[in-house]
Amino acid sequence: MQPSGRGYDSGVSTFSPDGRLYQVEYARESVKRGTTTVGLKYRDGVVLIVDKRISSKLVIADSIEKMYQIDDHIGITTSGLVADARQLVERARIQCQVNRMTYGDSIAVTALVKKMCDHKQSFTQYGGVRPFGTALLIAGIDNDGIHLYETDPSGAYQSYQAGAIGRGRSSVIDYFESKWKNNMTQNAAIKLGLEALSESLEDDINSDTVEIAIVNSDGYHKLDHETALKHLAKLS
Repeated sequence: MQPSGRGYDSGVSTFSPDGRLYQVEYARESVKRGTTTVGLKYRDGVVLIVDKRISSKLVIADSIEKMYQIDDHIGITTSGLVADARQLVERARIQCQVNRMTYGDSIAVTALVKKMCDHKQSFTQYGGVRPFGTALLIAGIDNDGIHLYETDPSGAYQSYQAGAIGRGRSSVIDYFESKWKNNMTQNAAIKLGLEALSESLEDDINSDTVEIAIVNSDGYHKLDHETALKHLAKLS
């Protein structure tokens, strides 16, 4: 059987005649197989919600990490290959510390996003490497305002009012386009994010596998399980 890329998928730096990089497209498919991650801006910051969606009741949910604190004012959620995401998270944390040590100040969110995407893009341009099979939602707040970025395995990035990555992205985006409003309260944003996540799932939300984090002027903080359960209870 002839491979779908007709030989042009054997190297990451080889374009097909119709201008496609198949290895990058395969990396995007890896992201689409990942669990759904949701992010949306509200009046004072950004809400991040992840569904860890464990495959067995024997798995300890706390051992799976899809949401990370990068700096005091930045949080990241991932979808796709977890091991690839860990490498990018570690690099992002180092970039934040280098900026703090060099300039004596925290890094701007947009500057970090550009540095991370430059790194991801370099893995689509040279032989002997492969693209990172993960996408990132990067949320933060700085002197320039409130930010929510979605990054792609190709190294592209876009800023969103509300966004999602993972297998349920299309359903979540459709829900946000019809329901998202500017200047929402924090509680309203969490409720909307959970509703959008619920729309993308075939089953009911598992309260043991959902995590919620807030990035606002007080910094990054993850809600404890009891608080998350209270927000989930409002869905019914």
